[in-house]
Amino acid sequence: MKKAALLFLFLFSFIAGSAQILEPVKWTSKIEKKSDTEYLLTLKGTIEEHWHVYSQFTADGGGLPLELIFENSDNNYELVGKAEESETKTAFSDIFGVDETFFEETVELQQTIKVTNTNNNNVQLHLFYQVCKEQCLQEDKFFVFNLKDLTSKEVQSFDEPEVKADNNKENAKEGTATDAPKKDEEKGLFKIFIIAFFSGFAALLTPCVFPMIPMTVSFFTKQSKTKAAGIKNAFIYGISIIVIYVLLGTLVTAIFGADALNALSTNVIFNLVFFVLLVVFASSFLGAFEIMLPNSWANKVDRQADRGGIIGILFMALALAIVSFSCTGPIVGTLLVEAASKGGIAPIVGMFGFSLALALPFMLFAMFPGWLNTLPKSGGWLNTVKVFLGFLELALAFKFLSNADLVLQSHILERETFLAIWIAIFGAMALYLFGKITLPHDSPLSSISVGRLFLGLLTLAFTVYLVPGLWGAPLKLISGFPPPMHYSESPQGFGGGGIASGDTKLPEGAKLGAHNIITFEDYDTGLAYAKEVNKPVLIDFTGYACVNCRKMEEHVWSDERVLSVLKDEVVLISLYVDYKKELPENEQYISKTTGKKIKTIGNKWSDFEITKYKANAQPYYVLIDHAEENLNDPVGYTPDVEEYLKWLQEGTANFKK
Repeated sequence: MKKAALLFLFLFSFIAGSAQILEPVKWTSKIEKKSDTEYLLTLKGTIEEHWHVYSQFTADGGGLPLELIFENSDNNYELVGKAEESETKTAFSDIFGVDETFFEETVELQQTIKVTNTNNNNVQLHLFYQVCKEQCLQEDKFFVFNLKDLTSKEVQSFDEPEVKADNNKENAKEGTATDAPKKDEEKGLFKIFIIAFFSGFAALLTPCVFPMIPMTVSFFTKQSKTKAAGIKNAFIYGISIIVIYVLLGTLVTAIFGADALNALSTNVIFNLVFFVLLVVFASSFLGAFEIMLPNSWANKVDRQADRGGIIGILFMALALAIVSFSCTGPIVGTLLVEAASKGGIAPIVGMFGFSLALALPFMLFAMFPGWLNTLPKSGGWLNTVKVFLGFLELALAFKFLSNADLVLQSHILERETFLAIWIAIFGAMALYLFGKITLPHDSPLSSISVGRLFLGLLTLAFTVYLVPGLWGAPLKLISGFPPPMHYSESPQGFGGGGIASGDTKLPEGAKLGAHNIITFEDYDTGLAYAKEVNKPVLIDFTGYACVNCRKMEEHVWSDERVLSVLKDEVVLISLYVDYKKELPENEQYISKTTGKKIKTIGNKWSDFEITKYKANAQPYYVLIDHAEENLNDPVGYTPDVEEYLKWLQEGTANFKK
């Protein structure tokens, strides 16, 4: 009986000690032959309740996107189309300030490949993903698909091909999905259409287009023999406008490819070129100069318009596009850049929305000529619309410059700098609307209209809303436009506290982390410093994209009592398990615990957590002494401040004994 009890105790201890290794996603794989050269690879995952896996298409700055990396594709096989995903959900993350896209309950991924080397018998697929609940796991699985006998399996231990990480990442971008699931794609196209439609309406209210409405409608009504013929001709004219702009969108898609500009959206040169382009567009709208197509083009088109009939009407529509280019060109150019960067048929959808808004008034006023009397007279207000659009173009330009800066990580345009520029732009816009600033083409202004006053007040309110962002406010209304909170001169906001008490400079190898806590990101360096200052070590297993790690830092670590302990009584070592920087080649190794190759710094800390502490989730906190022995039981996500403080105090008290 005693032996049975001891055996039971041993088994219980073993289970308890092993229970912290979590595996919330169970994967299966299969391969199907579609033709002599094409195969369909399928991965299916069953996700435990309340956990979620981030999609390949989740927004930058949030959870880590899923990645599929084909290790041995070079000269062996090529990917056909894009990897397809099963249905996803999208929700706004208050922590990261972006919309995150993720799977719940199940996930399915499918990729078609075309064999180019018949002597190659297998496909090696490396799957990387992040799965989160109260804690986050950075997981990777390795699958081998046998092309000969159509079997597949997950491999626990393997020797990876000699492929550099940067190349792997590039292969992943080129070879994995960049199309969102169909439902998300439809939402994206609808959004492009709505933005384009309102942009077309804005273009309609510019000095180059608005005066053309009564002129053109009068032409059709006077030249046509009957009212019905006038309406018919105006309708053809409107359809012609739509055809011209949709053809332009089709041309952009055909020239650059459905997804070429989408792939360039994180390209530094692409973003810098369009920053300059939008500044030029904005300068034109603000009155510095006019962007015009050659007069010879308009003259040739006018001569064709005189032919009459449907062909003549089509050339009349083309003449409108050319003559109004100085006003519509910057709007169309911006729309095409924004739409094309989404990939697919977005440029076509964008140009359809834009041209529909532009064409509808011509058709409607031709059908109901009496409505012309309700139109406001042309005047200085048209230039006000143009200048207003110029300010918006200028603000948007800095989004492209910010993209380039984020890719380069040059920290030239950090969050505070970006917001300061936007505050200046929208502040100047408010002053302009209030009549305190005048620009080259403005008419003399003795008073402002009520509508202009309201628009000025709205702009001023938005400007005031931006100001707290300089001190760390999240600014959810413009989420996704400014750089993320962590890309900042003061990531914790101003007034977050200084160096830990008693210290005048940072120790070697340390940096200021959350709430200006002195933090080490290398275990050995941090441990050596802890011995030097005779303090216990708090190991913080964390991740850059770990939601609950940020929640702990923002809601628990920010408590004055907890913060006091973290700054003054322990040495904090934060080990980021999702840090992608490669280890030197001589430091890479095969894990004795998992059998996986440890290639990055993040892999190293993840393997350290699994091997030493039998845990694989983040956040995970361990208090140790100088002999690297635990001072109390480690804890994971602990949102209760009192509970976490009690745990910290227990560990530091044990260190002093």
